[in-house]
Amino acid sequence: MAQSKGWVRRYFKAFCKGFFVAVPVAVTFLDRVACVARVEGASMQPSLNPGGSQSSDVVLLNHWKVRNFEVQRGDIVSLVNGSRT
Repeated sequence: MAQSKGWVRRYFKAFCKGFFVAVPVAVTFLDRVACVARVEGASMQPSLNPGGSQSSDVVLLNHWKVRNFEVQRGDIVSLVNGSRT
């Protein structure tokens, strides 16, 4: 019985260490480097979402290109409302 409690305690401790390291790294990556977004509706047809409102496309939003002002003609730019409530 004592061995099973020790195994659970070690497992829980390892999980917490991994969780408290992985979550800040993931949040920083998604905020500063890149994130994934879904494109739905007719706003980007026919380039994205060619099937209409029934389907959606997934895109990778590259934050580095915008931060370094490397946007070129033909790039797709996503704008986000800064006053989230």
